[in-house]
Amino acid sequence: MTRVYNDWDKWYPIICDDFGFDKSLDEKSARLLNDKIRKKGKFDMSNLYLPNQCIVFGAGPSIKKHIALIKNKVNIKDYCLIAADGATTALLEEDIIPTIIVTDLDGSIDSILEANQKGSILYVHAHGDNIEKINQYVPLLKNIIPTSQSDAYDLLENYGGFTDGDRAVHIATYGLNMNKIILAGMDYGEIITKYSRPEIKNMLGHADNIKKKKLVYAEKLIENLKKNNPQLIIINILNYK
Repeated sequence: MTRVYNDWDKWYPIICDDFGFDKSLDEKSARLLNDKIRKKGKFDMSNLYLPNQCIVFGAGPSIKKHIALIKNKVNIKDYCLIAADGATTALLEEDIIPTIIVTDLDGSIDSILEANQKGSILYVHAHGDNIEKINQYVPLLKNIIPTSQSDAYDLLENYGGFTDGDRAVHIATYGLNMNKIILAGMDYGEIITKYSRPEIKNMLGHADNIKKKKLVYAEKLIENLKKNNPQLIIINILNYK
C-alpha cells in the first residue's frame, strides 16, 4: 500500500518554537547535504527488494535485551533491519549488519562507516547542528539518501520524524511502505546509552533536559503516526508472538 499522509508540516514549527531551532540553519544544512549528494549520487532504492516488514532498532537501554529476544523469536532474514544511528554499534557487536541506518551523524562514525562498507544504506539527515559533520563525514560514505527536516526539494527527502528513532519509523512507513514495524530498543525514559551518546563516560547515563524533551516528542510522533495509519502494525518486540 502507498501512504501519502504525513503531517510533519504541522509538527515542525511546533518543535522549532519549543526548542528554539533556527530554521535558516536547517535550510543551510539541507542545501549543503543536497549539494554533496548531487556530486556523488543518490542511492536508488527502486531496484532494491525489501521485505514488507521491518525491525527498527533504537539505541535505548533495552537494546541488547531486545536483540537477544529477536534472535530467539524472529527470523531476521524475513525483515528489513533499520538502525537508528547509535544502535548500529549494538548490532555490529552482535554480528548483525543493518539493512538501513537512519542517522544525523552523531552516533559512532566508526560503526556507521563499517556497516556502510558492509552494505548498509544510509538515510543521512540534515539539521542546523550537524553542518560540520556533513562536511566531514558525507565524503567518506556511500549509498546515501539525503533527508531534511525543512523543505524537501531536488534530491532531499522528508518523510517526517524528529529523532533518529521516530524518523526511522516514519521512513519505514512513508518511504518504504512497510506493513509491519517491530520496535526494539526504543525507550522513552530518562536513561541514555553510550550507543546514543558516544561521549558519555559509562555505558548508561542520565539524559539531560533537552534529550528528555526530544524523547517525549519521539513517543508523541510515533503515536501520531499510528493514529494516522490504523492498518499499519507497529508493535514492541516484547509484544511479539
